[in-house]
Amino acid sequence: MKWLHKFLVWRIKHVRDRNFLIYLGILIGIVSGLAAVTLKGSVHWLQSVLGHFADDYTLFHVGYPLIGILLTVLVSHYLFKEQMGHGITKILYNISKKSSILSRTKMYSRMITSAITVGFGGSVGLEAPIVVTGSAIGSNLGRLVHLNYNKRTLLIGCGAAAAISAIFNSPVAGVIFAIEVLLTDVTIAMFIPLLIASVFGSLVSKSLLGDEILFSFQLQDSYVLNDLPFIILMGIVAGLLSVYFTRTTFWVEGKLAKIKSILWRAMLGGIGLGILILFMSPLYGEGYETIKLLLHGEVQEIMARISGLGVPDTPLAAILFFTVVILFKPVASALTIGSGGSGGIFAPSLFIGGVMGFVFASSVNLVAGTEMLSVSNFTLIGMSGLMSGILHAPLTAIFLIAEITSGYTLFVPLMLVSAIAYSTAIYFENHSLYEKHLAISGDLIPRDKDKRVLREINIDKVIETDLLKIAPEATLGELVSLVRKSKRNLFPVVNVKGELVGIITLDDIRDIMFDHQKYDDVFVNSLMHTAPAHVSPHENMQSVMQKFEATGAWNLPVLDDGKYVGFLSKSRIFNTYRNKLRRQNIG
Repeated sequence: MKWLHKFLVWRIKHVRDRNFLIYLGILIGIVSGLAAVTLKGSVHWLQSVLGHFADDYTLFHVGYPLIGILLTVLVSHYLFKEQMGHGITKILYNISKKSSILSRTKMYSRMITSAITVGFGGSVGLEAPIVVTGSAIGSNLGRLVHLNYNKRTLLIGCGAAAAISAIFNSPVAGVIFAIEVLLTDVTIAMFIPLLIASVFGSLVSKSLLGDEILFSFQLQDSYVLNDLPFIILMGIVAGLLSVYFTRTTFWVEGKLAKIKSILWRAMLGGIGLGILILFMSPLYGEGYETIKLLLHGEVQEIMARISGLGVPDTPLAAILFFTVVILFKPVASALTIGSGGSGGIFAPSLFIGGVMGFVFASSVNLVAGTEMLSVSNFTLIGMSGLMSGILHAPLTAIFLIAEITSGYTLFVPLMLVSAIAYSTAIYFENHSLYEKHLAISGDLIPRDKDKRVLREINIDKVIETDLLKIAPEATLGELVSLVRKSKRNLFPVVNVKGELVGIITLDDIRDIMFDHQKYDDVFVNSLMHTAPAHVSPHENMQSVMQKFEATGAWNLPVLDDGKYVGFLSKSRIFNTYRNKLRRQNIG
């Protein structure tokens, strides 16, 4: 690729890094915006085509989701060789463990698979797949132009910001989402490429879709101070419901993961999802159409669709029905993703929040016998609360709803409910659903920069295996002979089974090593001492450094299932840490 080499040489001579990142941000914003528009258009087209072929209620609500999940599993497994799961969790893992390198196939695989899943009625959203697409575009563009880890990570954030901005026409929320969820170390200089990418993502979406964006709403009611006690109460309810969503999703996905056959897992998950949708049609697809109807007060239209199930069209029946929908939405989403479907929990969190806000306000109004609370306002406020609690992204939630409503009339209640929901949720769940899997596996990227660099150090690469071993039955004379050959002052004592039984240093034998009369009478097992601690080769570096600090040692043995492997030196770890830190900050 001579042309690329020439371009990179020209770029280094004529374009400063800061300006170059801005130009890349523009490119990523445009491409991610086009990807978002393409994905949304594909899903809407597929849904309309399927609608023409299914006059039968059962086929549409039961058969299609099952077909969609099966097709997704086949395409992802046999064509892309990928496992779907939570896309944003994968991004966090790649940032933490793969030096911010995402595979090239992720630039299009999630678009194709999520279009199939959601187009056929999977109960998930398209936001996470398009965020993965935008992030993969940023990562691979960074690799193409030979950017370092920090700059690749920034471009991943640019892709994510542009994706969210394009889907919701909300550039500010896109930037904040990238910072809150993906980026761990943000400086002022990093804001400009993020802003640029987000703006261009929004511009592309707006120019191609016009007003046909995901959904927008013009506020009809103003916020009144008397709503404050109800907003506080709803914030608590939103936080508790967020914990329920996270734990239910995690539990259902865990049960599905135990099914080894991918086809059986897809079949069972698809059938379970179809049964839920058969009795609760709002669970079909992303659910934004239901939110739109609730915001415009068209509850009767939703109830009319399920009239065949014997549900009466009354306010109390609607409240009870949507309460059941809230409780089963996490199950539907988990069945979709856990069985092999492609999608995210962004839309489900907004859906549950909107329905919860409707149920909350409608219940208060029903008890009061008057329109005490604005149902549309509380529907929007509920969306912000659930998003804050589930994604652990309160600022994203606040600005997203504010931008959707084209104003800041609800800014104070949005801030209040988001803060309370987030605080309540984090009291029970320290990690968001995106981070929970990584936290359990020990792969979660720390927010602290020192810890983050330490986590990137692979223990296998710093184990010292050049120390000369000696048997516990050896004599002092044999040990002195070993000292003459060695360049180290540390000698592991290892038995015939390969087990470490002790350590000898030069300090242990300094007083007697020149006393020839003791060479045959003194044995190693009488001179050795035990190690203050030992390390596993599978341990993370943060745990290793805690052991160094607790023992005050400069060298610790590495044991694998009791067998001696080598030693870790604190000085070698520090040298590796310094080199990694320098490589991250230099191009």
